[in-house]
Amino acid sequence: MPHTLLIVHVDIAVLPEHLDAFLAATQDNAEASRDEPGVLRFDVLTDRADPSHIVFVEIYRDDAAAAAHKDTAHYQRWRDAAEPMMARPRQATRYVNTSPDDGDW
Repeated sequence: MPHTLLIVHVDIAVLPEHLDAFLAATQDNAEASRDEPGVLRFDVLTDRADPSHIVFVEIYRDDAAAAAHKDTAHYQRWRDAAEPMMARPRQATRYVNTSPDDGDW
């Protein structure tokens, strides 16, 4: 079976003085994102050594689901609120899963 899942790793540096507000906005976005039909996972990770270093691991059923996510009101609210809180532009890397097979997702 061909790989269809899209896994996105988003690396974010938050300005320390905005960390609480960033995490609150992110929580709202993550919860709403998990209810989208094409979102299989939406994890928010905090670096143990540097709490202002945040990583998202987003797993979408396919590219169309990722595109649909960007059209949601909750994503657009998060984007507009979060961008000024970042120390640098966020960096996203897109992956295809190699193992395990994604046929059971």
